[in-house]
Amino acid sequence: MRSSKSRSRGKSNRNRNSGNNLNRVFDSSGPEGKVRGTPQQIIDKYTQLARDAALANDRVAAENFLQHAEHYTRLLGEAQRQIEARRQQAEQANRERQQREREARLARQEAEAAAAAAATQAPDPSEMPQPDTGLASPQDDGGDSGLVETPESKPRRSTPRIRKPRVRAIGKEKGGKGEASGDGPTAPEAAE
Repeated sequence: MRSSKSRSRGKSNRNRNSGNNLNRVFDSSGPEGKVRGTPQQIIDKYTQLARDAALANDRVAAENFLQHAEHYTRLLGEAQRQIEARRQQAEQANRERQQREREARLARQEAEAAAAAAATQAPDPSEMPQPDTGLASPQDDGGDSGLVETPESKPRRSTPRIRKPRVRAIGKEKGGKGEASGDGPTAPEAAE
């Protein structure tokens, strides 16, 4: 009795499906022995054997060879249908990709045209949005904006400032020498 492991291994190997049956090499066990080749080569070989059998007046052998050829003709037809279906799917995917690229290119061109049109029109500075500094304007809270006033920001006075005359210290002479030099009289002496 065979173990279940060897049976399961054999079954999984039998169900393998190779993708390209057009170029795959088959071993066909026909009534005349093994025939090896691609499906088209096997079809040609079995049709030649069927002709030879028909010429030899062996109708049973001729029919048997034609049935073998028909089997490989079906395999070949199925492989060609799969290849055609894959080709159509690839073409459809290619058309969809090209359409998406075309739409993206048009959208990009429209955006560039809009940007160029916007750049040619000079915006009015009074209509441009002003950046939000997060501070309230002086009109909103009674004039205190929280900013430090600098001399440039203060309004200029329209009248010039009047200077007070300098008061000279007592005890100074015209020469500018004072009490420290000891030349002139001190204040109490001058008052006498």
